[in-house]
Amino acid sequence: MTLDPIQIEIIRNALVAAAEEMSITVWRTSRSSIVRENLDYSTAVFDADGQSTAQSARMPVHLNSMASCLEDILAHHIPVEDWQDGDIIITNDPYSGGQHLPDVMTFMPVYLGEERIAIAGILVHHLDVGGGAPGSFDPNATEIFQEGFRIPPLHLQRGGVFNKEVEMLFLRNTREPEKVGGDFLSQIASLEIGAANLRRVAKRYGAATLREASKQIQAQSEGAMRAAIASIPDGRYEFEDFVDNDGITETPIRIHVTLVVTGDTMEVDLGESAEQAAGPVNCTRNMTNSAVFCGIMMAIDDHIPANAGCYRPITIKSTPGTVVDAQSPAPVANRMAVGHRVVNTTMGAMAQALPGRVAAAYYGVSFVYAIGFEHDDGSRQVYFDIECGGWGAHPTADGASGFSCGFHNISNGPVEMIEIDYPVTFTEYAFANNTGGRGRKRGGLGLSRAFRIDSPKATFTANLDRFSNPPYGLDGGERGGPASLSITRADGSVEELKAKVRSLPVKSGDIVRLQTAGGGGYGNPSERTTEDREADLLDGYVTEARS
Repeated sequence: MTLDPIQIEIIRNALVAAAEEMSITVWRTSRSSIVRENLDYSTAVFDADGQSTAQSARMPVHLNSMASCLEDILAHHIPVEDWQDGDIIITNDPYSGGQHLPDVMTFMPVYLGEERIAIAGILVHHLDVGGGAPGSFDPNATEIFQEGFRIPPLHLQRGGVFNKEVEMLFLRNTREPEKVGGDFLSQIASLEIGAANLRRVAKRYGAATLREASKQIQAQSEGAMRAAIASIPDGRYEFEDFVDNDGITETPIRIHVTLVVTGDTMEVDLGESAEQAAGPVNCTRNMTNSAVFCGIMMAIDDHIPANAGCYRPITIKSTPGTVVDAQSPAPVANRMAVGHRVVNTTMGAMAQALPGRVAAAYYGVSFVYAIGFEHDDGSRQVYFDIECGGWGAHPTADGASGFSCGFHNISNGPVEMIEIDYPVTFTEYAFANNTGGRGRKRGGLGLSRAFRIDSPKATFTANLDRFSNPPYGLDGGERGGPASLSITRADGSVEELKAKVRSLPVKSGDIVRLQTAGGGGYGNPSERTTEDREADLLDGYVTEARS
């Protein structure tokens, strides 16, 4: 069947709109700040065979890997022949295609009559799924069994009949059942909205046309990616970067990428990366693939529609048992530490392949912290937040400051909303001067974020990085400023904290201060113009002494 290009584009946008409406449903109906404010969730549309076709403008870390999870489910757990109209499949198991335990994925097959026409999917980061620390980010975990409630791929709903027992088990294993329960219902509602829109598209154009359009949409992305790769000089490009540590030992963790371009194909080999860590910074292969795809797409910057097609020209290799291909039961809660670094390292290799086109390293870690509050009436609250930092300078522009996009693409959690929901008061939220890496073009600034505890009993947990290995610069540019964490006690004493902290007791009057990393600089700092230096001073981005 040959379709008109205009019709293909109309259908493509209709599928994207279906994914976006799913996303809006969650935004409007979710309960917790991590979902409602930080927008830590993603939605996507797959064809009838489980190949990704369209997605919302949410998180590459989720979107690049949801299709791999679905593929794993279909191949090893629940064959597509066992799916039926009204089913919902659920999992959060990192060793069954998932990411880490707070990220719960659900998939719903969509039928028109007796024919399966598509699959709707959504991933939501839930506020708390149990484990050894509030927020389920225990930096001391050495096995996945310590990280929370684990759900193998199974039916949450079968033929339209909801399995209430699964929901009950899930909510019994969270410190915040009311908010997590609200987010869970929001997640299910999103699938229903997506399914209704996909049926509407199929009714308008016909199931056969939708099937063929999905194939051609993927083929267009594959062709665009092959053309982009073909424009890169054939060759072998290598780069490496380091995660500070795993939280158990202080040993830096090497991430090494060898990238080989041949014609319109690319091979990415991470086999020389460090062995899997004792602490929870490991990535499963699925997560690593997502990071590699993100780094390549960001470096190419060619507006290629992201779906299954654009990944086909790229082959990824890794060694099982390494930090980028962890094997069960390795802990993975803070998999973003290694995941971000895979993005940074992939972009570093791409900078060699495309000199003068790729930015220096961005902050390269999800700055995750959580506070567990225990109230006098016995109730508990979990305040979970994620911060960003500075972006690397580009050959033609300074890096963006305090800016989130790329791999995790989180939204800012407004301090006013947080203060309404939780017993904290913010005392500082600003750019952190002098954190942008020096260069002809300056790296973006990190953030300073401080808040006072207003509860008599609480614990503070953090899972951070980039304290000892700040983001790299390129072409003579300097590294960005490192991250730091401290607590000023109510009596005025100050404690400098490590990047990874588990359940530190805090109480009323204590002030926690986080400074996030700045982006790397680009080019020789001596080549920065006088006008740019003066503007930096005037804006307070640098101090007189540093200029």
